[in-house]
Amino acid sequence: MSRHPQGPISPREGQIPWAAMAGIIATVTVFAVAQGLTYPLLSFILERQGTTSGLIGLSAAMTPLGFIVSAPFIPALARRVGGARLAILCSLLAALALSAIAWRQNVWAWMPLRFLLGVFANPLYVISETWLMSIMPASSRGRIMGLYSSVVSGGFAIGPLTLGLVGTQGWPPFAVGMLAFLVCGLIVLAVVPRLPDMPHDGEAPSVGGFFAQAPLLLFAVFVAAAFEQIVLSLFAVYGAAFRSADESVASLITCFIAGNAVLQALLGRVAERFGSTRTMLLCALVSLLGCLLLPWFFTSWIIWPLVFVWGGTSFGIYTMALIRLGERFSGQALIAGNAAFAAAWGIGGLVGSPTTGLAMQLIGHQGLPSSLGVLCALLAVFLITQGRRV
Repeated sequence: MSRHPQGPISPREGQIPWAAMAGIIATVTVFAVAQGLTYPLLSFILERQGTTSGLIGLSAAMTPLGFIVSAPFIPALARRVGGARLAILCSLLAALALSAIAWRQNVWAWMPLRFLLGVFANPLYVISETWLMSIMPASSRGRIMGLYSSVVSGGFAIGPLTLGLVGTQGWPPFAVGMLAFLVCGLIVLAVVPRLPDMPHDGEAPSVGGFFAQAPLLLFAVFVAAAFEQIVLSLFAVYGAAFRSADESVASLITCFIAGNAVLQALLGRVAERFGSTRTMLLCALVSLLGCLLLPWFFTSWIIWPLVFVWGGTSFGIYTMALIRLGERFSGQALIAGNAAFAAAWGIGGLVGSPTTGLAMQLIGHQGLPSSLGVLCALLAVFLITQGRRV
């Protein structure tokens, strides 16, 4: 259905350019390690400083705000500067932003710095996912995007896990994040000859115009983003209500992201057999069930398998949206779609964390699973309604 853009790599149908894919996935994975560490680390620090949950959520929302603001400029920047150059530059700038965050540990100083972190992180994800979709054969799309999501989620899981090793005090956790950002740039530099060009064929829709073309896909991205951002930024506050130690909550966050990592490849295969839309509905319903069960089992051993599956299916919503994007769009519409996905992801994080933080202030810690449950229920209703229309 989709035509592959012409560039250094143009695989025939059925062929998988593993070397190029490995470089692309490794780049994003290392970047994800740094981001997976940053969200809970900053929340732990703010919690110790006595910051309210609403303000912690607002602080966390600055990074997705950077995603939103930067998204419309990425397609033109990538074509003009080159995808590889832009990715390397963003890696260096992200390391600098994180060093500034470590130097000035104040919630108000962090607002603009976390915004910049989002601006610098966003192009890397858009470029990498466009590269990946440009070189993958359509027959393997579900498996490859599932593999991509699994490995990148593994990077996010390593981030919080690192906090259990280096702690949440002082410079060591920040040093790990800065090193990961720098390594990301080095990987891109090493694999430049194997990377495809940014797509130039077809019409170039604006990022805003893409919202009208695929509203349900973008709402799915919004839900997946809000879900992940809320858990990463406010699960420490939720755990504090049960008097859980920082290390215990960090381990639960790692288990949540480990579910992302392990289950995406399986969900990708399910999507190849039953279709990405049906699999997305399954993910939304299982995630909703997890929201309903979370308050009952938080202090039980059942919380571990529950959070594991919960993490996998909630992020599976995004994986299914990516698969559907690759099925429906190609060429310049593909990079515009990826940029629109980044904007929708940013909106999800921007709205999700502060709204849930406010809900937790108003109705208590159960505002977290309640907010997540509403999002999953809405997505399920929209998917069922669309299926009936079709």
